Amino acid sequence: MSVPAIRIRRCNDRPVREGGAFVVYWMTAFRRAGWNFALERAVERARALGAPLVVLEALRCDYRWGSERLHAFVVRGMADNRRAFESAGVAYLPYVEPEPGAGRGLLAALAAEACLVVTDDAPVFFLPGMLAAAGASVPVQLEAVDSNGLLPLAAAERVFPTAFAFRRLLQAELPAHLADLPAPDPLKGARLPRLERLPADVVRRWPAAPPEALAEPGALLASLPLDRAAGEVRDARGGTAAGRARLERFVRSGLDAYPKARNQPDDEAGSGLSPYLHFGHVSAHEAFAAVAARQGWTAERLARRPSGRRAGWWGMGGGAEAFLDQLVTWRELGLNFAAKRGDGESYESLPPWALATLERHASDPRPRLYTADELASAETHDELWNAAQRQLLREGRIHTYLRMLWGKKILEWSPSPRAALAVMLELNNRWALDGRDPNSASGIMWCLGRYDRPWGPERPIFGTVRYMSSANTARKVRVRVYLARHAG
Repeated sequence: MSVPAIRIRRCNDRPVREGGAFVVYWMTAFRRAGWNFALERAVERARALGAPLVVLEALRCDYRWGSERLHAFVVRGMADNRRAFESAGVAYLPYVEPEPGAGRGLLAALAAEACLVVTDDAPVFFLPGMLAAAGASVPVQLEAVDSNGLLPLAAAERVFPTAFAFRRLLQAELPAHLADLPAPDPLKGARLPRLERLPADVVRRWPAAPPEALAEPGALLASLPLDRAAGEVRDARGGTAAGRARLERFVRSGLDAYPKARNQPDDEAGSGLSPYLHFGHVSAHEAFAAVAARQGWTAERLARRPSGRRAGWWGMGGGAEAFLDQLVTWRELGLNFAAKRGDGESYESLPPWALATLERHASDPRPRLYTADELASAETHDELWNAAQRQLLREGRIHTYLRMLWGKKILEWSPSPRAALAVMLELNNRWALDGRDPNSASGIMWCLGRYDRPWGPERPIFGTVRYMSSANTARKVRVRVYLARHAG
């Protein structure tokens, strides 16, 4: 078995159907044909059973915050996946639900003829609940496989209060897992039996989206009941091809400047990988491998003792170390919280000190109050904040440094910290391409004290939660070009 056992979880106690027609890989979170432990596991099981493989990638239309923006990103990824599976001779069913409820029963219909079902194990958005329901309903064995990050989710037994504490764990535990990378192409040389056709009743009731609709989904999206205000971001096309091109460009020309440039809004020096990681079009393992190859890195460079410090442990250059701290420490810290607790976006999940100080100041007078609609429309007195919100509306993202300021000011301008959190989540999850994700939830909750510590002096509204202002931000980082770029 090439997939580490620590990444595999049984979701029911049903048996494998030895004489089934095929193995189903139900692709829900890791929407890619490579660097994917879940797909690799499905290939392993199909080979062992001598059965064909069917890949089901379905997209429902009634999820919360469903929009043309999010749908377009996923559908363009389906076009890449269709080409990859077709060239490998693997049956692929890209199903785009035309109306709410139309996709109900699809997985069960495939499972009724399958040997078993393998799927993705990701603590993201509604996926854990959907997986639990599937485990109870499918008539065959259901395995969920963790391909989220470098550290298996099961390797950490508790939630960590700070990045420093989690980084110490990573530095102690990661060396044992770094050799276990998923295969770049698990279908290469698989020699699986070819499935001549999918079951006729399945194809008739749940037809695959046509290749031309996946490649240019405008007409398809226009026919669906989606939020049209959040339209497709043309400069951020979804899919593995676009994500891999962005990764290669960043590693080649952006990595060395990353530590100093990433916090400068004028420079736009971030990797741009966050939505591709969120939708599973690019793997964290692939990103790590690309950085390591660029650095000529081997595991012998790792520091022997875990220190918890940001720099120096990997034994790479400063740009690589800074990027890996974001890709591995901060991203997997959010995944850790989501996997161990189910309330990562709830106000009550904040650390006790933050809850206490925010509640003490919940009734403090606010210098200004803005409605949720005014905030959504970027109609405040603060031009830097407005520019950040306009970037979110237009591009589906906010510059990394300004996203912190964005959240802090919403706290200052809302009638209560609970109301502030509700607005932050609504704006982020509706408009951001990387919204509805444990990593973006970490960023929002950091604005209210998660993963941070008390800061003095105690202030109105914020208490001892870290304070930020637009004036100080404009003095610390360059924003002149940013303001012009995102003017009203």
